[in-house]
Amino acid sequence: MIRITEVVKHLLIINIILFIVFYGFMQEEYWRMTFLYFPRFEGFMEFASYNHFQPYQLVSHMFMHGSESHLVFNMMSLFFLGPSVEAATGPKRFLGLYLASGFAASALHLLLAYLGAINSVPIVGASGAIMGVTVAFGVMFPEKELMLMFIPVPIKAKYLVFGLIAMDLFFGIGSFDTGIAHFAHLGGALCGFLLTWYWYRK
Repeated sequence: MIRITEVVKHLLIINIILFIVFYGFMQEEYWRMTFLYFPRFEGFMEFASYNHFQPYQLVSHMFMHGSESHLVFNMMSLFFLGPSVEAATGPKRFLGLYLASGFAASALHLLLAYLGAINSVPIVGASGAIMGVTVAFGVMFPEKELMLMFIPVPIKAKYLVFGLIAMDLFFGIGSFDTGIAHFAHLGGALCGFLLTWYWYRK
C-alpha cells in the first residue's frame, strides 16, 4: 500500500482542483490563458508584447493540463513514484526538484523555439516536472520493478527511464507532429538527473 507523502498530496490536490475549475467551469479562452506561449523577443532576450504570452504563464502552465487523460497520466505517475522520491529526499528537496524540473522543461523548450530548432507550440501540463521526478526515481531506485498499464510485465526503473528519454529524443529530433512538447520532457529529465546526482554526490 502506497503511503502518500505531504508534498505529493498537495501537488495532486492543486493540479486536480485547478483542472476542474478551469477546464470544467470556465470558457476555453480563459483556460488557454494558463498555457505557456512562446514570447517574441526584441534585442537581447527582452520580452516583447505578444497577444498570447503573459509572464504568469511561466508558472501556471505547470499546474494545468490539456485533457482528462493528460491529467490522469501525470497524476498517476506522481502518485506512484513521487512518495518514494519525497521520502528519500525530504519534502523541501522534493518540492525543489519538482518545480526546478518544471522550469527547466519550459526553459529548454523556449530556448529551442527561440533558436528556431523546434516549432513554437504552446506547452501545458506537469509533464516536465513529472519527468524530473521519474528520472530521480530511476537514479535512486534503478532496480525497482514497476508495472505499467499497457505492458503486462514488470520493468526495472532504469530501463523505464531510458525508454522514456529515448522516445522523447526520437520524436523530438524527428519533429513528429505528436502534439507533445518532447524537448520540454527532456529538459525536466535532465534537471531531475542533475539534481539527484548532485545530492547523491554530496
